[in-house]
Amino acid sequence: MANFTTHIGVAASAGAAIAASGLSAQLWPLTQAPAIVLLVALGGIMPDIDADKSRSTRLIFTVLAITAALSALALARPCLSILGATCLALALYVGIRDVVAVVFRALTRHRASWHSLLAVTAVLFSTTTVSYRCFGQPARLAWSHGMAVAAGMLIHLLLDECFSIDLEGARLKRSFGTALKLFDYRRPYATALMAGATLLVMAWAPHWPF
Repeated sequence: MANFTTHIGVAASAGAAIAASGLSAQLWPLTQAPAIVLLVALGGIMPDIDADKSRSTRLIFTVLAITAALSALALARPCLSILGATCLALALYVGIRDVVAVVFRALTRHRASWHSLLAVTAVLFSTTTVSYRCFGQPARLAWSHGMAVAAGMLIHLLLDECFSIDLEGARLKRSFGTALKLFDYRRPYATALMAGATLLVMAWAPHWPF
């Protein structure tokens, strides 16, 4: 499989191309271009969220913790004092980065549910919904954010499959077919949980604006 540097480098390059194409097609303003690049790059390492002790896992959970903290500040500020909202944001940050991450690694297995098209769909709708509901982005931008992360994830899965082909030996490695799959066939409970969560998030997603 491709390493961390390859995944994030290729995804960032693709993100730059996507951002430029979107600007040319007037899908988003210039101020959104850096966000699109970063989101595609983040998606480029997202499937490795279940890899124990990897740079991808640490980076992803740090980004998720920061996102949750910022969302808490935005949503709780009208109801709580500045001190209360700040304490809630800090608690979420530490809890997700240092507690949820440990539990998640213990319950998941690498190249299982998160290396699948179902996971891509789940992250697409989750990112779109968070962008729309928590950060108040217009539906068009929210869907653009979701599709940017999904594009990065697809790039990751394709790279893993490409690295599973031994061109010199003209053979397929044992890892071939474990990345780009519809869902995790061997773990039906995990698949059902992810599918259920995806359907739940879909109900909160904004309308399709394109």
